[in-house]
Amino acid sequence: MSFYFDAFEHRTPPAPIRYSPRRELLWQYLAVICLALGGWYIAWRWSSSLNYRALWYSVPLAVAETGAYIGLVLFTINLWKTRDRPVTPAPKGINECLAEPLVRNRPISVSIFITTYNEDPELVRLSIRDALRVRYPHRIKLRTYVLDDGGREAMRAVAAQEGVGYLTRDSNAGFKAGNLRNALERTGGDFIVICDADTRLFPTFLERTLGYFRDAKMAWVQTPQWFFDLPQGQTLTEALGARLGRPGRLAGKLIERMFGEMRIGEDPFVNDPQMFYDVILRRRNWANAAFCCGAASVHRREAVMEAALRSFAADVERNATATLKQWRKFSGEKGSTELLGESIRSEAASAAEFTPYRFHVSEDIYTSLILHGDRERGWKSYFHPHVESKMLSPQDLLAWTVQRFKYAGGSLDIFLRDSALLRPGLTLPQRLMYASTLWSYLGGLWNLIFLIAPMVYFATGIAPVEAYSIEFAIHILPFLLMTEVAFMVGTWGVPGYRSKASYLSFFAVNLRAIWTVLRGKKIGFTVTPKELQSDRHPKLVIPQIAVILLTVGTAAYALIATQLGISHHSPAGLLSNLCWGSVNVLALAGIVRAALRKPGAVEAPAYVETPRVASTNRAAPAQSLSERLAELAMRLGLAVDAREPSLGKLQCHLRWRADTCFVLLASRNGLSRAPPSCSRRLPQRWAFSDRTEMTRSAQIPIRVATVR
Repeated sequence: MSFYFDAFEHRTPPAPIRYSPRRELLWQYLAVICLALGGWYIAWRWSSSLNYRALWYSVPLAVAETGAYIGLVLFTINLWKTRDRPVTPAPKGINECLAEPLVRNRPISVSIFITTYNEDPELVRLSIRDALRVRYPHRIKLRTYVLDDGGREAMRAVAAQEGVGYLTRDSNAGFKAGNLRNALERTGGDFIVICDADTRLFPTFLERTLGYFRDAKMAWVQTPQWFFDLPQGQTLTEALGARLGRPGRLAGKLIERMFGEMRIGEDPFVNDPQMFYDVILRRRNWANAAFCCGAASVHRREAVMEAALRSFAADVERNATATLKQWRKFSGEKGSTELLGESIRSEAASAAEFTPYRFHVSEDIYTSLILHGDRERGWKSYFHPHVESKMLSPQDLLAWTVQRFKYAGGSLDIFLRDSALLRPGLTLPQRLMYASTLWSYLGGLWNLIFLIAPMVYFATGIAPVEAYSIEFAIHILPFLLMTEVAFMVGTWGVPGYRSKASYLSFFAVNLRAIWTVLRGKKIGFTVTPKELQSDRHPKLVIPQIAVILLTVGTAAYALIATQLGISHHSPAGLLSNLCWGSVNVLALAGIVRAALRKPGAVEAPAYVETPRVASTNRAAPAQSLSERLAELAMRLGLAVDAREPSLGKLQCHLRWRADTCFVLLASRNGLSRAPPSCSRRLPQRWAFSDRTEMTRSAQIPIRVATVR
């Protein structure tokens, strides 16, 4: 069976960003200056720049700026320093991972859990096969299980065919956490590897992660989630060459030689997680605050079960105490209630759920909080910066929205409903790291104000500050400039603009998640689609389109009104807000463009089965080249008259494994040489000839096909 990502299987993950003590010191120096300038600006905004004639406009903007500055402080603390551990040799036996060794040492036992619900069984088969290829330099007891919450016979059959365990249950209570609990109750293993249906482990996964568990207090190790199917797009040279021919290629080469490689259509949803894993999560290691992200992580069973027991006991005691307090209040009884208390505790224990992984849509971060808060045991976590697996990314805006809403809603639900930041046992650095996560999901509130503010000025001419004066520029420009410079150094050269633009365009999903949590609604667990979608989703970006149109419309009105002399816009205010509005429009345009993109026709190769080369021993006549091309064109939905033997010229853009587009120019008499617009000659294995027609009998990935 073929999948859209078959053409990307050759891709290899990037190495972790190299640590530089000098660069870290420079980052810390610039960050201090940045925060000082930011504090100076915020203090000035509240003390000297509020527009008292329009406090309805000025105060909300100042509040939004203050909220964004608090987020900047927390983000700076998050990125402050990097503390990587060396990759430790894999332990030979379980005693090397225990504080109190066993009398008789034995090999380590590991269970690999592949969780699935409604994903294609053939997709899960790929994950199973890669799990079976995991190696270890010493004796090990390794067992792989498929955890099927869909209870499908087809999935059971795949598991049996691949020789792995198959576990299911009668209900889906607790979502993925309930699925994992069911597996923990029915399996063994000193360590647990958690995989999603599309998680493809590399053979080195265990030998490069289990060494960290030589530290007896190490509870889990998280590895990066690397999406190997991200669209790479085209270079500017290729894009201009395809549209403008030789002049376009020359112009593209000149621009890229001056400014570096530029890619068009690359990762339209900004799914590349390098910023999160290689920068944000990696720099939480020093605070022992790298939380679990679910897939591609390995856990010590003892830690998970012990934390669950402690949490269960705490929940029982809390519920029993609350019930006993209510009973005393209504009964007026103040005497000894020891027997009654024991009875209430027994009932509370019967009603409570014992959950190794908390029943929650964000069970991974919830479990992380429980383990980090267990100060008595002092459990540790670590983010291993090397990629040890690959998985699939959301391929359309619907999948992207489902995933982002689940992340935002689940995290906000934990922090706002369960008072996670006040959980006893967390250290101050851990609280600050988790606070950074919470604060980032509240950002939709001030991002909305930042998007509306320029429109208000364009429409009314009312400024949110006392005046767009030299004093305003002196306070804000150094802060903005130093912020860009500091974080350019602080993020080690990982491109930051696209992440910031994505964060701003995320405002609608973010606000919906906040509103859902505040209303007390439960965040449902929706599986992120793993299949390639071919639909466009313009309805999902209506808020972004509205902001773009309103910003452009009000800006046009302000410019026209200024020219006619009928407005109160100042030149400095107009210029400032035009720059501000332009940044907003450019940031939102990316997600709108992605929503209108059709993945199946642009990014992913569509596989077309081609018959094998005709043999001279066969009675059936072989298809001519023209007939073969006509059939191919019809499969691609091209308006071609297959009855006409002379097809003219059929131009097919084929996407090769190296993601280079080749142009085949075919006619009735065979394939001519590649046209001048082709940047590279066709590989020999794809050559045509009159005698053999097509020498490559495998599947051909077709990128675009047009008739000339």
